Amino acid sequence: MSKHRHAARRSPAGYRTSLPWRVITGAAQYIDRRIGWDRLPVVAGLLTLLGLRVRLRQKNLYGTSHLPAINQPEPAPSSASHQVNRTTDGSHNDLGEPRMGMAGTRFGRNIPLETIAPAAPEDVLSRPNPREVSRTLLSRDELVPAESVNSLVAAWLQFMVRDWFSHGTSPTDRPWEVPLMEDDPWPERPMKIMRAPVDPTRDPQAPADTPDTRVNVSSHWWDASQIYGRNEAEQHQLRTGELGKLRLWDDERPPVPADPSQDPTRVPGFWLGLAMMQDLFTREHNAICDHLHVAYPSWGDEELFQRARLVNAALLAKVHTVEWTPAVISHPTTVKALRANWWGLAGERVHKLFGRVSDSEVISGIPGGETDHYGVPYALTEEFVAVYRMHPLVRDDWHLRSVADDTTLRHCTLRDISGPEALKFLETTQRADLLYSFGTLPPGLVTLHNFPRFLQEFERPDGHLQDLAATDILRSRELGVPRYNEFRRLLRLKPAKSFTELAHDPAWAEQIEQLYDGDIEKVDLMVGLYAEKLPTGFAFSDTAFRIFILMASRRLNSDRFFTAYYTPEVYSKAGMAWIDDNSMVTVLLRHYPALRTSLSGLTNAFVPWHSAAREET
Repeated sequence: MSKHRHAARRSPAGYRTSLPWRVITGAAQYIDRRIGWDRLPVVAGLLTLLGLRVRLRQKNLYGTSHLPAINQPEPAPSSASHQVNRTTDGSHNDLGEPRMGMAGTRFGRNIPLETIAPAAPEDVLSRPNPREVSRTLLSRDELVPAESVNSLVAAWLQFMVRDWFSHGTSPTDRPWEVPLMEDDPWPERPMKIMRAPVDPTRDPQAPADTPDTRVNVSSHWWDASQIYGRNEAEQHQLRTGELGKLRLWDDERPPVPADPSQDPTRVPGFWLGLAMMQDLFTREHNAICDHLHVAYPSWGDEELFQRARLVNAALLAKVHTVEWTPAVISHPTTVKALRANWWGLAGERVHKLFGRVSDSEVISGIPGGETDHYGVPYALTEEFVAVYRMHPLVRDDWHLRSVADDTTLRHCTLRDISGPEALKFLETTQRADLLYSFGTLPPGLVTLHNFPRFLQEFERPDGHLQDLAATDILRSRELGVPRYNEFRRLLRLKPAKSFTELAHDPAWAEQIEQLYDGDIEKVDLMVGLYAEKLPTGFAFSDTAFRIFILMASRRLNSDRFFTAYYTPEVYSKAGMAWIDDNSMVTVLLRHYPALRTSLSGLTNAFVPWHSAAREET
C-alpha cells in the first residue's frame, strides 16, 4: 500500500475507544444486523443508533486533503473578523486550518480510499448502461405519492443542496457516450453525458494509484451560501448596504449578471420551489435585521448583516434537523434521535429553562458543545452526495390553488415552473397561494418507477438535452461510489443475497435481476436504495439513512459556529433567542399570515397542511 493511503484516515485519538464503548458499538452492530434498530422499542432503538453513530465515526470518515495537491484555494489572511463572522467562501471556520471546508476544496469519503474504483469506461458504461437503467427501472408512469409529507420537502431539499455541494460546471469536451437501444426515442445518438469536472488541485506528479478526488465549488459548511453568495462579489451584489439587509426578488432584485452562468434562474435545477425558499429566507434575514436593529440600535450595516447571517444559517440548520428530517423519516425512534441532535435527550423544554445542563451532546445536544472533527479534517463526502440524489420527491404535475377557498388557480407542469419561468409565477401569483399549494400536495416517494418525467428529458439552459436519471446513475459510477451490495458491506450491513431480498416488490426484483443479467453485485447504489423496503415512516431507504446518522451530526459537530462559538457573545442574546423561538411554521406565518388557518395546530410545516376546502365544509 502506498504511503499516502496509510495517512488516508487519521484515527480519532481516544474517541470512544474504551472497553465500555467497544462493547456498546459491538452490541449495537450485532442487534442491528439481527433485529434492526427500527423494530426495537424507542429507548433500545436510540441506544442502538447511538452505538451505530459511534462506530460510523470510527470507521467511515476518510479525508482526502492530505493527498498530493497543487493550486489549492488560498484563504484570505487571518483577521479579527474571522473570529466572529462566517466568511463568504467558508475559510477560517477552523481557525487552526483556515482552508478546511472552504469552497474549492476536496470532497471527503465515507469509504476507504483504496476501495474507490477508477472511472474507467468499461465500468461507467457497463451493462446495463445508465440510460437502460433509467428507462427500465426509474421512469414514472404515475406519481407514487409520499402521503405523510407535503411538497415543501422537495423544495426545501434542493434549497439545502444549493448550499451544501456542487461539483461545478461540466466541461463540454470528451463527454461520456452512452449507447442506446434501437427503440430508444432519444433524439441524439449516442446519448452524451458531460463528465464531472476534474480536480484542479490534483498534482500531476502524484503516484498513479492516488485515489480519484473532486472538489466542491461550494463551501462544505452549513453556512447558507445559497442566500449569501459564495464569494465577496456575489455577496456585495446581494446586499442593499442599509441596515444589514438583502435585496428581494421583486422590489429590489439586483440586475441579471452579464455572465449567464451567474444568473440564478439559468443555473440548471432552478424552479419555483427553489425560488420560493430562496425568497422566504431572504425575507427572514431582513426580519432578523429589523429585530437586531431594535435590540442594538448602535449597530451599523456590517454588524447587522453578519449577526443576521449567523442567526439565519443556524435557523436553517435547526429547521432541517428537527423538522424536515423528522418529517421525511418519521419513525418514532428517529424523530426522538433527531430532536436530541439539537436539544439532547434532556429536551427542548429543559434547554429553554436552563440552557445546556451537560457537556455531553447526548444529554444537551450538539449546538453549544465541543467542536470535534473526529480526527479527520471536515468535508462533505461523495457518498453523502450520492444518497441525497432524491429527484423522485419532485412532482411532474402541479395544481396551484387559492389559500382562501382552495379554488383552482392553474394547472401546470414542472416544465412550466422551471428556469426563468419560475420568476413569472412569483410575480403573478400570491406567495401565500403558492406556499399553500405546495403545503397541500404530496411529493413523490423516493422509490423505483417514480423519477419525474420532465427530468428524464430535461433541456438545460445551454440547450443540451439531459436525462437526469441516467446522469445520476452514471455520476455515482464515475465518482467511484460503490455499487449497492459493496456499499452495504463497507457500512457493515448485510449485503442482499438475492434479488427478492434486495427489492421489497417481487415484480421489481424480477425486473432488476433481468436488467442486471442475474449479477446482484452489479446493481447500482441508487437502484438498491430505491428498491428497499422502507422502515415505518420513511420516505427514503434505511441504507441511505446510515450516511445521515454519520454526516447529519458531523456537519454540526465540526462547525465552530454551531459548537464552541454558538454563544450570545457571537450571535447576540437577541439572536440566540430568535433561533430558540422560531420554526418553519413561525417563519411562514411571519411573512404570510394568510396561511394561519392552513397551519393551525401543526408543529411541523412539512406534514400535510389543512385544506381550505375541508375547512369550509
